[in-house]
Amino acid sequence: MLKKILIGVALTAVYSSAVQADCGFTAGNVSIIGNEFPAIRTVAAGAETCGVGDVSVKSNLTADHQKLNVAGMTTDPAAYSVAIIANSSLVSLMNEDVVRPLDDLVAKYGQNLKKSQLITVGGNVMAVAFMANAQTLLYRKDILEEIGVEVPTSYEEVLAAAKMIKDKGLMENPVGGAYKAGWNLAQEFINMYMGFGGEFYQPGTAQVSINNDNGVAAIEMLKELTAYMNPDYLTYDSNATSVEWEAGKVALMSMWGSRVGPLKDGEGSTAEIEENTIVAGPLTVGGNSLPATTLWWDGFTVAKNVSDEDAAASFQAMMKGIDPSILNDETMPLAVWLMDGYEPSDISAGVFAAIEAGTTPYPMLPYQGLLHTALGAELPDFLQGKEDAAKTLADVEAAYTEAAKEKGFLN
Repeated sequence: MLKKILIGVALTAVYSSAVQADCGFTAGNVSIIGNEFPAIRTVAAGAETCGVGDVSVKSNLTADHQKLNVAGMTTDPAAYSVAIIANSSLVSLMNEDVVRPLDDLVAKYGQNLKKSQLITVGGNVMAVAFMANAQTLLYRKDILEEIGVEVPTSYEEVLAAAKMIKDKGLMENPVGGAYKAGWNLAQEFINMYMGFGGEFYQPGTAQVSINNDNGVAAIEMLKELTAYMNPDYLTYDSNATSVEWEAGKVALMSMWGSRVGPLKDGEGSTAEIEENTIVAGPLTVGGNSLPATTLWWDGFTVAKNVSDEDAAASFQAMMKGIDPSILNDETMPLAVWLMDGYEPSDISAGVFAAIEAGTTPYPMLPYQGLLHTALGAELPDFLQGKEDAAKTLADVEAAYTEAAKEKGFLN
């Protein structure tokens, strides 16, 4: 379904839609939890324009949103009425039964939504998607020209280019990456493992299977890359890595498409760096043709433990937040938007390249979040030299298996 969403966006450059005159409601409490980056801030700001009179609309945008949303939606009433989420985090919320089907709200207030935006799980609409995303290569054109190499298309070529950059004294740590221990590092492994052609589970089961040749190759490639990263890479999320890029300390990194626009917005860097910041397609690894990345969507869902009035207000506020009226010269480049009115730009070329290359969507499986958590907790031991690859992957499998049994996915 995700591929259909993205292909539809890729084929249609310009849409038209009537802009809402107002938010359509006069009472209700709306509280939004979500990640913190420019595209999400844009959506939240649009929703917050509904906060007038007896309507309260507030947001908590933070890199720690995935640590807060389940707990905040478990209370009754929920502390958050809306969660801005992506593939993986929707499944986590559904596993805890804290979000509601949106079919009735879509019927009443979502007439302008395209069918492809409706994320359906088990026959129910559980989320509304508003942007697509993927991690693709970002590179410094001037630095690559100085060392005389073509734009890398594989991680092996990234390693070769990084060595040349370092040996020539152009940069001490030319490779960037969101390797922060936890969610970010786990995502990097998942990308790499899929690039090697790995399968996460035994066919037709929830039995994990990553302690194999593909798993070892993936984790070893991650470690090879760290040799050219800031020594504190286990503390670097996308925000910190972006700061390094804007400071001119990084020449090559795999970065989310939604993060590219802010790196070329005329703030926080220099004109020279911004002019030479170029986005390319996703990298491959191990001689394979499948990209070592995953396709994602970002969207919103509504809490189960709120009143019907607050649920309706929350949905309508989010509809305002993703209305085409939010798109302008400044916000258009921030994401591959799925709403009407989006006009693709050079900045979104990486995400579209990922689509065209047949990139696999992030697995929307009820137990994938458990594996993601186990990976984020165990992988640092290998990168820090405390364990070998096989031992680390065995620890991941053991941690996942214990969690999966507790949740009833395994006997």
